[in-house]
Amino acid sequence: MFEQTFKAIDDVLWKDAGCSSELDYTEQTSWMLFLKYLDDLEHERSLAAELMGEGYQYIIDDAHRWSRWAAPKDAAGNFDHNNALTGDDLMDYVDGELFPYLKGFKKRADGPDTIEYKIGEIFGEIKNKIQSGYSLRDALEKVDELRFRSQEEKHELSHLYETKIKNMGNAGRNGGEYYTPRPLIRAMIDVVQPHIGETIYDGAAGSAGFLCEAFDYLYYEDEQKTKPKRSLSTSDKETLLERTFYAKEKKSLAYVIAIMNMILHGIETPNVIHTNTLAENLQDIQPSNQHDIILANPPFGGKERKEVQQNFPIKTGETAFLFLQHFMKILKPGGRAAVVIKNTFLSNTDNAAVALRKELLQNHNLHTVLDCPAKTFLGAGVKTVVLFFTKGEPTQKVWYYQLDPGRSLGKTNPLNDNDLQAFVQLQKGLADSDQSWSLNVADLDRATWDLSVKNPNAKEESELREPKEIIAEIIALDKESEAILAKIQRVTG
Repeated sequence: MFEQTFKAIDDVLWKDAGCSSELDYTEQTSWMLFLKYLDDLEHERSLAAELMGEGYQYIIDDAHRWSRWAAPKDAAGNFDHNNALTGDDLMDYVDGELFPYLKGFKKRADGPDTIEYKIGEIFGEIKNKIQSGYSLRDALEKVDELRFRSQEEKHELSHLYETKIKNMGNAGRNGGEYYTPRPLIRAMIDVVQPHIGETIYDGAAGSAGFLCEAFDYLYYEDEQKTKPKRSLSTSDKETLLERTFYAKEKKSLAYVIAIMNMILHGIETPNVIHTNTLAENLQDIQPSNQHDIILANPPFGGKERKEVQQNFPIKTGETAFLFLQHFMKILKPGGRAAVVIKNTFLSNTDNAAVALRKELLQNHNLHTVLDCPAKTFLGAGVKTVVLFFTKGEPTQKVWYYQLDPGRSLGKTNPLNDNDLQAFVQLQKGLADSDQSWSLNVADLDRATWDLSVKNPNAKEESELREPKEIIAEIIALDKESEAILAKIQRVTG
């Protein structure tokens, strides 16, 4: 229904000098989509209030509503080109009046958990990059064709937006940080099995893919994500939408995309905080801040400053190791976690890595390690593993699964749900197979706590043949080639 509209918006942005990549297209589409969504939401609420004989207090002032400046309509309900700002007039209004007005909501809001606060944060961080008022006018008219009224419309928009996020990740630069393959996320959720009433947290949210997939897991009963579960009560829905999903994100663009992604999945006021998670001192985390479930793929390879490292008992500049300490602290006793991390964490011999493995094994049950194949994450030069652990009990055994899709992964041949079916099924009983095995922690070297992936079931390399045997085979092949060539010469001669 809306796919052509999305393509048309991208085409408009591609021609504008201010937008040069998929990151820019996603960013600029996001703020326009957000304002269109907000206008539809307010229209819906005003109609509901009118049916109840009540008044409705609009969030956005009349002069700055979408239907006034972005898509004015005439008496017949058609687009009113005569009263629509365009060119320099439109640019002056958007940059000089609209964005400052929307940014001001952060100061005017009652608290950070309100939609007003989210408006202020989004427009305090994002900038209008479109340089031509005529391009902007074209894009606004395309966005106005989109609707957020029915569940089917919201579902299609969320699907299209996910595709846009995926393309942004494939485009390079830092876009890849925002996208974790959805089949991998779904497998992680299948293992962790969240329930309504538990809180789910991602301290490195990126585009909020983990939270959106967890919402779909809890809310829908069909794979097409169009039928809500019949067992959901009004109270369950309220809990799911308002008190289940929590996230933090440091980067401005990722924060905006996370907000938009969650909104498109039906979560109107996402509990996403724009902050550097690692700036929080672990000692300040109280039981009231802890969560039942953690799903995350923190950035790795980055280097945090010395003052940030002081917030952690195990000092290291490796971003992923700091995040892992944060996750272990913010997880409730008995809570469950699934965290992506580079596979060198399992074997690194530096003091921080060894201390972190020891802490993980002694105070958490690291029951499962999923070893991911190369190119699971497009553009990433390192291999990764997923750590599944429960807080509050020491690890006795670690069950490993070495994922082998039987092909080389890539942009045109990515990881899919079928690739992970065997893992999800075997993990339920921690069963051994050609690709899975268990490791007794009692057998580990206490000096290194090395958890390297070493599949005992892997077929041994065939023994090297003797030189005489190789030479004999080469002579036989040469004779065979000569015979074939002789036949060809007789036929063509």
